[in-house]
Amino acid sequence: MNYHLKYRPAAFEEVVGNETLVSTLQGIIEQGDIPHAILLHGPTGCGKTTLARILANSMGAVGNDLREVDSADFRGIDTVRDMRKQSAFKPLEGDCRVWILDECHKMSSDAQSALLKALEDAPKHVYYILCTTDPQKLLSTIKGRCSQFVVSTLTDKEMKILLRRVTKAEGESLTKDIYAQIIQDSLGHPRDALQILAQVLAVDGDKRLEVATHAAEVQSQTIELCRALIQPAPVWNKIATILTGLKDQEPESIRRAVLGYCQAVLLKNGSPNIAQVMGEFIEPFYNTGFPGLTYACYCAIDIEVY
Repeated sequence: MNYHLKYRPAAFEEVVGNETLVSTLQGIIEQGDIPHAILLHGPTGCGKTTLARILANSMGAVGNDLREVDSADFRGIDTVRDMRKQSAFKPLEGDCRVWILDECHKMSSDAQSALLKALEDAPKHVYYILCTTDPQKLLSTIKGRCSQFVVSTLTDKEMKILLRRVTKAEGESLTKDIYAQIIQDSLGHPRDALQILAQVLAVDGDKRLEVATHAAEVQSQTIELCRALIQPAPVWNKIATILTGLKDQEPESIRRAVLGYCQAVLLKNGSPNIAQVMGEFIEPFYNTGFPGLTYACYCAIDIEVY
């Protein structure tokens, strides 16, 4: 069961976390002063697309007037040209037309240039909501044209509220240690947490903690990287192997995950090399990307290769 889809919020009131952002978006709707270009950015799996859909529905875009384009559907300039052509038509079913562009940083430079023109010439009834995990890959002119909002991961308290809500809706109950395990290994990402929760609730009670631990390890190699970095005697060959499996993930999301994991360990019982690891992950990887992540990992440990 995909709980992250089954229990996906359909209204601002159902959203857990990001309270300030939600209030801001609600205020924009109530005041009627809605920017024609909005950029939502933040770590993967933290609710950017969900908020975009809620925002679009609150604006009055329904049915065929709401279009969602993910990175797999981008056809470069042709996609943007089609959007501009369609934007010339009045809404068919609602008050406005909205395009949600998910993972928009994957668009080519030419497509982004064409998108900039679309944003500049947007008719009064047309709005664009851009979602991305890596805003630094967007043209500065596009970012300058958008009203930008940061979507954050959940705090431990917020995550527990979400997990308890879904568990109760499923007619189930869990022990504190299982909640704690899911919270620790989901690293603030609600989608990951709900995927782990679904696996946990699918087995008998006496196996749930074991499943929670195993599911978390399978869920993200990022967690394995975190654990490898803070070992008393970290081994570079092992870390390099883990990094190889993370090449398709966002370096900035990994950086934040490492910092969050280190924070949890530091507050719980500490570790000899926590400060060194955190120090190498303080600065963002927007400009350096995966090479920056690799270098940070290398510098974060006292090298032992075998």
